[in-house]
Amino acid sequence: MCGITGWISFDRDLRAASETLNAMTETMACRGPDARGTWIDGSAALGHRRLAIIDLPGGRQPMTVETPRGTIALVYSGEAYNFTELRRELTGRGHRFLTDSDTEVVLHGYLEWGEAVAEHLNGMFAFAVWDGRDQKLVMIRDRMGIKPLYYYPTSDGVLFGSEPKAILANPLARARVGLDGLREVFAFVKTPGNAVWDGMYEVEPGTVVTVDRGGPRRHVYWSLETRPHPDDQAASVAHVRTLLEDIVHRQLVSDVPRCMLLSGGLDSSAMTALAARQLAGAGETVRSFAVDFVGQTEHFVADDLRATPDTPFVHDVARASGTEHRDIVLDSNALADPEIRARMIRARDLPTGLGDMDASLYLLFRAIREHSTVALSGESADEVFGGYLQFFDEEARRADMFPWLVHSGQYFGDESDVLRPEVNMAMDLPGFINDSYKTAVADIERLSGESDFEYRMRRICYLHLTRFVRVLLDRKDRASMAVGLEVRVPYCDHRLVEYAYNAPWSLKSFDGREKSLLREATADLLPKSVYDRVKSPYPSTQDPKYAVALQEHAKDLLADPSHPVFGLVDQGRLRRVAERHIPQITTASRHGLERTLDLAVWLDLYRPEISLS
Repeated sequence: MCGITGWISFDRDLRAASETLNAMTETMACRGPDARGTWIDGSAALGHRRLAIIDLPGGRQPMTVETPRGTIALVYSGEAYNFTELRRELTGRGHRFLTDSDTEVVLHGYLEWGEAVAEHLNGMFAFAVWDGRDQKLVMIRDRMGIKPLYYYPTSDGVLFGSEPKAILANPLARARVGLDGLREVFAFVKTPGNAVWDGMYEVEPGTVVTVDRGGPRRHVYWSLETRPHPDDQAASVAHVRTLLEDIVHRQLVSDVPRCMLLSGGLDSSAMTALAARQLAGAGETVRSFAVDFVGQTEHFVADDLRATPDTPFVHDVARASGTEHRDIVLDSNALADPEIRARMIRARDLPTGLGDMDASLYLLFRAIREHSTVALSGESADEVFGGYLQFFDEEARRADMFPWLVHSGQYFGDESDVLRPEVNMAMDLPGFINDSYKTAVADIERLSGESDFEYRMRRICYLHLTRFVRVLLDRKDRASMAVGLEVRVPYCDHRLVEYAYNAPWSLKSFDGREKSLLREATADLLPKSVYDRVKSPYPSTQDPKYAVALQEHAKDLLADPSHPVFGLVDQGRLRRVAERHIPQITTASRHGLERTLDLAVWLDLYRPEISLS
């Protein structure tokens, strides 16, 4: 796992720009604390920061190979879980390898197949190849968008990086955010290709972007396709189990310590149990980690989203699977710490407004990094198998809008409530969300003979797998890489995604519950308590001291009425919430405080030019 960046300029010699390349590369230091490397050859300048996972001494980058027509150079981030098989195939085709790294396999795969190398890879990856033979840059991103990659076209080439901060470190990039970018920040809708920053784009999942003197060109090598599902219930359950066994086996490969992220829900529990059984066969014990909050288990109050605390279920799984387990217990002071807020905003390059859920994720990963370098996560199982409440809510099923937004105001409030009236009017979030929804559903193919109900559920599944999951994957990547931790997401294996997506809803919920295929496929591994547990989202602290701390920070912000955040946020509303008695602080008003504080920190750190026209 690594951070990559680069600069292609067809009209200048970049050997004179090494200081700028170094600055771009160093913004990725958190993603790659183990080594750094740069490579410049005329029009191309590549930078790399390395987190060593496979072949610790042999995977240094940028990695190059000489050909009679020019140098080919690679900067690569991610893991190719099938690199051993590909290495054998490429060796049979005459390739010779100097290292045991997956990076070299990807490089030789490009030599053999060109841009089509992406179709041969199973994994999470984002990489860029400078092909000196044809004077072009080739950028490729994995199918699900697990690893990020951004680019910024210039007058004579392109800048690129794993994160926007790498691009913004180049003087050619303008730190400007317009209305479309602000809409992305506030709407909780991720538009494919939109990077929020004006002039910047993301390489979309399953996409190749090629840049030569003619500019950027896009090619989609993978998309979520509608296909018939021939298997019955028993065969579907069996196939899911077979896939999961293979996926976990591949993703446990590592030359550094690895562990499991365990929440006590079905997704992470199934993954932990599978890993524990496989490692036990090799005489190893799996490590597991969970997040908790001081006093939360003892004083937990059920609500519409979370019926039970996580910790009792976590401990049931740890005992059943024999893991070496540790709870990471956080207090409100740590969650509300302005320094932690700033680190998370810096990690994500954006003011996400998720408050304690972002802070706790960062703190969890930071604690895990003291013991492990790789962690496997249950992320994305809800999208793959149909686990969220909105999959079963009739209003969300019928609504012609993103299903996760149908009841979002109930839990998080209306984002527009935070804003000044003129900002809210300029953004027109309802119109933006409606247009985004129409664009998203236009790509969905309907299976011949599919009933109206099954097609409606296919649409909901498609939207979660192509829009919602990308928000969560980006969050997990940024929070983990901010502390140099590689988080793998087995449920995003494209083979499993394709298979489960095309299973009809009647199979995904054959017992009337969420994630029926996953539950039955791993039933023999799960404690009964977890098998019976109802879906519970990522936890949030219930400690009123956290809300008190937010109010104090908001009052500090109000003491500076000239702060640029008040160009966006309604100062009067913020004051009213900041002075409210704690019993009157709802989840929605707390979210408004978190959103405002995040915006303020983002404006302080990035000083973006904001345009509302």
